[in-house]
Amino acid sequence: MQLERFEKSPIGRLVPIQGHDARLGRDYRHFAYIPNPLPTKIDLTQRTLKLLSEADRSVGALKAMTRLIPRPNLLVGPALTKEALATSALEGTYAPFMDVLEGEYLDVRKQSAEVREIRNYVRAAQRGLKLIKELPICMRVAAELQGILVSGTRGDGYGAGRVRERQVCIGDRGLGIEQSRFVPPPHGLELEAGLSDWEKWINSEDDIPLLVKFAVGHYQFETLHPFSDGNGRIGRLLITLQLIDADVLEFPILNLSPWLEPRRDAYTDHLLRVSESGNFDPWIAFFAEAVKARADAASATIESLLKMRENFIGQLRRSGARGIAVDLAGDLIGYPILAVSDVVDLYGVSYPAANSAVERLVRLGLLHEITGGNYARIFRCDPVFDVIQDS
Repeated sequence: MQLERFEKSPIGRLVPIQGHDARLGRDYRHFAYIPNPLPTKIDLTQRTLKLLSEADRSVGALKAMTRLIPRPNLLVGPALTKEALATSALEGTYAPFMDVLEGEYLDVRKQSAEVREIRNYVRAAQRGLKLIKELPICMRVAAELQGILVSGTRGDGYGAGRVRERQVCIGDRGLGIEQSRFVPPPHGLELEAGLSDWEKWINSEDDIPLLVKFAVGHYQFETLHPFSDGNGRIGRLLITLQLIDADVLEFPILNLSPWLEPRRDAYTDHLLRVSESGNFDPWIAFFAEAVKARADAASATIESLLKMRENFIGQLRRSGARGIAVDLAGDLIGYPILAVSDVVDLYGVSYPAANSAVERLVRLGLLHEITGGNYARIFRCDPVFDVIQDS
């Protein structure tokens, strides 16, 4: 870590650390950065205020758009999967969209390590949506979600689901802590105090605009780096949960990571420069751009899916179909791939009735079987799959 870049930080301080690097088999002496508690007033430029206003309008338009869908919860699964792919890619874990969707129907032992890790994010997000109905955004929530995220992965171990008890660094671990890009606070009392202050700040009643609060809270969470693994993914998931908890959106369909992933370097540089300079403005402007871009993209995706839904239902009705087949056609916008068992669960019908509805859609070309060697019969709706994959 280039210490001279942080020595004069107005919002944090360097503290000496020492320990043993088991990977390199040697002791080290270096410094870690501890951020101060977050401010109660944040000065912003006119440009950033304008970007925030545009982002607010785009999010409002997205919220209104979801109310045009008869069952907006249909969008949750695909949106979370899309976010899972991109947020994992930001950390260097990649898998094809189709593999991740299909992974739901595979025995976990047949899933690749990458698919398991990405699907863990979906599980963590689903759990988080339940937890925030009972609890505020806090470390108790974050820790439980981190435990789910790393379950069965290389990050699983004694530190899973709890605040770290060792020093971590950000960068190439093989070069040693001295050559890392950033060294977060040491574990122990300083880290615990920082996390307690973070919890209080993000849950406090104040006049800070919500998007500003989400952006600044994200900076602090990533700078504190509370876990041994999964900090980036959990930090971005908390933004999604904050959007829902604050009723900015009713459903978790605003996924920022597809915008951040191709801008990975700019994203991490912005967070680092806040620590160096104490200036939150450039980071908040960048965050507002991400929110606006992804809210607009989500609205466009919903518009495409609504048109598709009307077309699907029209095809079924013109074919003389009724009942479950028509319902399924309308709900395909939430199921790029599905199994007959999904139809049984969705509509509470028998397997033969569900299978008959699926076969009807196959004959009309709305579904085609992609089962391959899997134990369940799986079908894909190509138009929906393509729209969501490209969103």
